[in-house]
Amino acid sequence: MTTTELPPVPLAVASPAAPAVAPLVSPAETTLLAHWGELLRVRIASMVVLTALLGAWLAEPTLHGLVRGFEAAVYILLVTASASILNQVFERDTDRLMERTRRRPLVTGDVSVATATWVALFTAAAGTVGLATRFNLLSAVLLLATLVSYVAIYTPLKRVSTLNTAFGAIPGAAPPLIAYAALAGEVGPWAWAVFGVLYIWQFPHFMAIAWRCREDYARAGHKMVGAVPGSEGMAGRQALVYSLAIVPVSMLPAMWGMAGLVYVVGALCLGLAYIVPSARFAAREDAPRARALLLVSLFYLPLYFLLVLVDPVVRG
Repeated sequence: MTTTELPPVPLAVASPAAPAVAPLVSPAETTLLAHWGELLRVRIASMVVLTALLGAWLAEPTLHGLVRGFEAAVYILLVTASASILNQVFERDTDRLMERTRRRPLVTGDVSVATATWVALFTAAAGTVGLATRFNLLSAVLLLATLVSYVAIYTPLKRVSTLNTAFGAIPGAAPPLIAYAALAGEVGPWAWAVFGVLYIWQFPHFMAIAWRCREDYARAGHKMVGAVPGSEGMAGRQALVYSLAIVPVSMLPAMWGMAGLVYVVGALCLGLAYIVPSARFAAREDAPRARALLLVSLFYLPLYFLLVLVDPVVRG
């Protein structure tokens, strides 16, 4: 094509008869959805649903159980949304100091604090009451306890002590425990085992994030490992300790007679795969090793869940 030639105009554009198609969602509506997606932390919400469904399946591995588990997951998701919103309500002053959070809608004013607070209170009430009335009081109490631990303990503790991670990991690991209790009316061994693996898994995963965002956390005054003075090397060491701990915890179902050889071999392989990048990160904290640990952590969890589901099928 010479410099004087132009590419052909697409027919839909060139033809005057081509009707203009109005977008299904306006730009303003799209922006509003994006703001609420940020407030609700959609990626975390999707993980909450998946882990809750896993807990429900372990309690009642039938199609009926899966349907009931989905309903329980909705109630759990509502309270998780409340926790996420309230966390951003209380941290909007520090969020504006961090590069990764300074564009959140409560910081920019795109969503009002009053609106966000009322939505959070409504979703908390709807989720808790729904679980209590449709399932049982035990699951509702556990769900409410996770909300309190996240909003009233973890959130303010971030400004006080690096122990905040130990409390923040509890609500992160709770959805399968709560869903199991909703369907079974009790918290069984499988629920505790998955809770334990989820709880420990979060530490190497978060240590990689905390180290990479240490300057951001320090600027906001959050007491995160790697961000406070004198904590150099602690993120790597803690990642290694917890990656080592996840192996015996993941073996609990086999020790309790609930899992077979496929589960044991798979859990050991996954544990080793988690230990190796954690050990490398502990030996030297740098960006490539933190990124490698974070990547492995993202693969570990879905593969572990798949292992939990496949093992009983293999055993017949």
